Amino acid sequence: MLATIALETGLTFSGRLFGAPQDAAGEIVFHTGMTGYQEILTDPSYAGQIVVFTASHIGNYGIHEGDDESPRIHPAAVIVRDFCRRSFHRQSERGLDDLLRRAGVPALSDVDTRALTTEIREKGSCRALIARGQPEELLARVRSLPGISDTDWVSRVTCSEPWIMEAPSGTVNPLEVAVLDLGVKRSILGRLAERGCRLHVFPAHTPAEELLGFDGVFLSNGPGDPATLPEITATASSLLDADKPVFGICLGHQLLARALGAETIKLPFGHHGANHPVQRVCDGRMEITSQNHNYAVPPESLPEGVQVTHLSLNDGTVEGMEIPGRPVYSVQYHPEAAPGPSDSRYLFDRFRDEMRARRTLSAKAGC
Repeated sequence: MLATIALETGLTFSGRLFGAPQDAAGEIVFHTGMTGYQEILTDPSYAGQIVVFTASHIGNYGIHEGDDESPRIHPAAVIVRDFCRRSFHRQSERGLDDLLRRAGVPALSDVDTRALTTEIREKGSCRALIARGQPEELLARVRSLPGISDTDWVSRVTCSEPWIMEAPSGTVNPLEVAVLDLGVKRSILGRLAERGCRLHVFPAHTPAEELLGFDGVFLSNGPGDPATLPEITATASSLLDADKPVFGICLGHQLLARALGAETIKLPFGHHGANHPVQRVCDGRMEITSQNHNYAVPPESLPEGVQVTHLSLNDGTVEGMEIPGRPVYSVQYHPEAAPGPSDSRYLFDRFRDEMRARRTLSAKAGC
């Protein structure tokens, strides 16, 4: 079955429809990773977006339930160059087509993804529509769609009720961590649990006072425009006033920056890939990172007393910050490496060590 992807810039591409045979619309972005399509599809940060995979062949190693980052598929649609209908991995339990069909998510193959990616790089991320029909009709439809910032995507992906992930069996006196679920990935929770943390996961709009009775607070990744989340920004501000160890990733990083008085801006086409080079400012060390975000913090907007810790080597944008002398820090990228390299997992160690140090000080003060 043939269908068309129409961009509001005026460009259209034809392809073959697989997955769910239905229309879909959203903000179109491209991902440069060579592997990890299952983790990307189940990453809540992609909610409402149409993901273009720049890797030539997608679907060749199938789907393994253990690699899911959340219980469902979040992108509105998928675009690929060559869809491999056969799976060649011993752990494959089903195919990509079956996964998308059951989730009600359409995909388009046989698309010139190089030309499509070039269009997004030159014109920027924009609204797009996958449907059947005449190009003129589709362009009129896509230009009438609401903007990505008009929807509260965090409310669509956060948990509905608080829940707990226990630390590994045998952990003595686990650290108690409050996780504000803005669209958290399972692997991020796993990295924290591996370090002796019992995780208390809360819905995104939980008041700050419910998050304070723990050793530390983690602000997760998630979708959407941080400027449209003033309530959660206020929560982050209250956490800063309480002087708790706070660690933010991706959207959590952006909201923490806004709570400190900084601004956030939309990047032309965002950072979406598993090979983004980042420099650690303190010692010049280079890290290869996994990234997925459309917004960034301008360095000139950071207030006095906030220090930039990491910089993108692609475009110089802020990739990390901290408050010197306080256990508050954040990064723009995804250090859990799902998918991607594990260069930055030390950040989870730092958060664990900060909480342990605070717990020790509190115990001594109690004596």
